[in-house]
Amino acid sequence: MRIFTLGVAIVAVSTMAFAGDTKQQVDQRIDAAANVFQEINSAADKGIPQNLLEKAECVGIIPGMKRAGFIVGGQYGKGLVVCRAQNGKGWTAPSMVKMEGGSIGLQIGAGETDVVFIVMDDSGMKSLMQDKFTIGGNVAAMAGPVGRSSSADTDAQMSAKILSYSRAHGVFAGITLNGSTMRPDQEDNRILYGNRVSQREILTGKIRPPQDAQPLYSALDKYAPAKNTAHR
Repeated sequence: MRIFTLGVAIVAVSTMAFAGDTKQQVDQRIDAAANVFQEINSAADKGIPQNLLEKAECVGIIPGMKRAGFIVGGQYGKGLVVCRAQNGKGWTAPSMVKMEGGSIGLQIGAGETDVVFIVMDDSGMKSLMQDKFTIGGNVAAMAGPVGRSSSADTDAQMSAKILSYSRAHGVFAGITLNGSTMRPDQEDNRILYGNRVSQREILTGKIRPPQDAQPLYSALDKYAPAKNTAHR
């Protein structure tokens, strides 16, 4: 009975977290994502390595991802994903997403953490287009190296399609997101863009980026600048 009660509780909390948002709440989440990315990468000896950000096809940010400490697999959060524009310069409009479940490491504990992940190639980007995507399933994923001047020089890091990070209690570190599922937040995307659009339409550049997302693009352009040549 106690296990059943705890299970009902986590489902109820998760359901409330994934309830429909207002336009203001969606805009606030975009701003929060921009702040997370800016703050994580602004420290000279921390942050995501510059060479990885320059190579990344997509960036995902889940600000304030929550975990219920009394049950395994109770992680859940809402955030966004953006990908490089087709010419490799600039970024697509953000697609609002949900992430839940999986094992996100001991760093989180009960409470909240900021999660950032980078998608390193075209095959990883295509996985994001699915209605439901399990990290570490058909796409190799691992904890990313930390330090703006660090390099991903191991075979595992070079072959990983997704590299992921978290910040909790002031500590920034690479983590694994294996087993976590991510799906488009169709209702929040409808609120943001005024009509129903698919994640594929958003991440392939068919949707105009919202003006309110400029702080996000400023942070991305600063720390993940475009290559001089076409990215794809």
